[in-house]
Amino acid sequence: MDSPLAEKRVRNMPKMKSMRSARRRFRITGTGKILRTVAGKGHLLTLKRRAVKLKKRGTVLVASVDREKILKIFPYGV
Repeated sequence: MDSPLAEKRVRNMPKMKSMRSARRRFRITGTGKILRTVAGKGHLLTLKRRAVKLKKRGTVLVASVDREKILKIFPYGV
């Protein structure tokens, strides 16, 4: 006869994993919108105008056409 603890064990399917690289790149807001950082601020900054570098600060919303692709990467949210 099995122990009482063995009866309580339930065999569940393994959890789906989110793509770790995407977790570092995107954030989901409380209302469900997806934020990303602005591209073009990684290197060669001495060649770019000050105004361009200032515009590339912070985050922007992901385009609506890419939203569904990104949400598939996060099965349980970020």
